[in-house]
Amino acid sequence: MRVAIAGAGAVGRSIARELIGNGHEVLLIDKSPASIKPERVPDAEWLLADCCEMSSLQEARLERCDILISATGDDKANLVASLLAKTEFGVPRTVGRVNHPSNEWLFTEAWGVDVSVSTPRIMSALVEEAVSVGDLVRLFTFRQGDANLAEMTLPADSPYVGKPVGLVPLPDNCALVTIIRDGQVYVPTAEQPIEAGDELLFVVPADREDELERLLAPSTHGG
Repeated sequence: MRVAIAGAGAVGRSIARELIGNGHEVLLIDKSPASIKPERVPDAEWLLADCCEMSSLQEARLERCDILISATGDDKANLVASLLAKTEFGVPRTVGRVNHPSNEWLFTEAWGVDVSVSTPRIMSALVEEAVSVGDLVRLFTFRQGDANLAEMTLPADSPYVGKPVGLVPLPDNCALVTIIRDGQVYVPTAEQPIEAGDELLFVVPADREDELERLLAPSTHGG
């Protein structure tokens, strides 16, 4: 894939290195001459330009990109870049970095953002995930389909401890995608039992989260 990254600061460069390591083509765009440091990511293309200007994005040939990642430290710039990429250049997928939590509500499809990444939200979710047992912790929201990636550490008093995955009556449109146990990752099968202390990762619609909590941890959530 060809990926354009708006913002060549520390975050943008780190993303670029990771993507290049996975075999993708990367173009880094930044309007600040001080941020143009090709020696930091020598395998990337670099462009000194303003990602909020149509002429700059035309110069970047953004229509050839599969993804735009807006990773600047300015939420306004990230929104404008995403909107232009989606509406003017037909970029199939946009990812927007949210710097300030109060702006998170803006990062939607209305502004051309397919996926928003909020560092404060991710950090708080990881803290909850680390300390919560029996609570469903939302880790990530998928803009398409109104589904969330959520985690639960199965409590010892769950009625499904020791039961095979296939016997757990999950809510509609909810899927158990991964079991993490003793540091190992397991792809669940219908015959595999779930155990107390398992970290369970689900894809679940927002309106089914409460139902899933009540199912797996009824003593905590009144199921």
